[in-house]
Amino acid sequence: MTDEGDAESNADGGTDVGATVDEAGKPNDDLEDSGASVHERRTPPAVAVVDARTPGNVGTIARAMKNFGFEDLLLVDPPELDPDGEAYGFAGHAREDVLPNATEVSFDHLVENYHTIGCTATTNEGDHRHVRFPFSTPAELADRLPTVEAPTALVFGRERVGLTNEELSRIDEICSIPANAEYPVLNLGQAATITLYELRDLALSEGETQLPDVERVRAPEPLLDRLYDQWADLLEELNHPEEKREKTMRMLRRVYGRAHLTEREANTFLGLLRRATERPDRSDPDPDQR
Repeated sequence: MTDEGDAESNADGGTDVGATVDEAGKPNDDLEDSGASVHERRTPPAVAVVDARTPGNVGTIARAMKNFGFEDLLLVDPPELDPDGEAYGFAGHAREDVLPNATEVSFDHLVENYHTIGCTATTNEGDHRHVRFPFSTPAELADRLPTVEAPTALVFGRERVGLTNEELSRIDEICSIPANAEYPVLNLGQAATITLYELRDLALSEGETQLPDVERVRAPEPLLDRLYDQWADLLEELNHPEEKREKTMRMLRRVYGRAHLTEREANTFLGLLRRATERPDRSDPDPDQR
């Protein structure tokens, strides 16, 4: 998608910094021919940083990539990345793989070999100009990108001015992070981190995050029945108005039903209620002193 009159792209795609451009830019034909599902044959988007001025921001982006499962870092006109400097200092564990395996490429190579998504804070407000419009939010991209069957690159621009209009005019899609209208501009590293977080499901399979299973294991019904029986006993012990007990029990069932108590939670409540039911009412005066 090179515009007429643009400089001819580099035939080999760029200078190798640790990974080969061809491997990063080609779809996997073997998977295309296999019976793999759409999700299984998708590869996570590459992350491209154009003309970053600060090595630390490159390291921060590499770290965010490591956090959320992205591996392919493409650099256009990067600053010097000294292994003893800021980039590697900011990269965390990404200094071991993402950053040293980064590939330096030309902007021409990006637009000719990837479905490109330019990330910008400044958008047009209407459809009268299409350089920065229409645009998607990162959350919207997360829903739609799994259907894009092509090598994809998220493209981030310079720290101060981002991507130029000329660069954006050659990019396939625009992405913008919703932010305060009075100050929507984010730091380069922040913008990349937010975007990659929203797109993490494109890189991490289910079960690959550090969070435990979010599915609740509901307490067995016999245990919950004992809990309700204990509540009924407590209401009786408290002399709760008899005409209100049925309604109160129904309310308690609804509350516990929405909460989906685990076995441990149900047992804890059961123990507390049992103690409350069996404990003498200390507010009553001593019968001998009446």
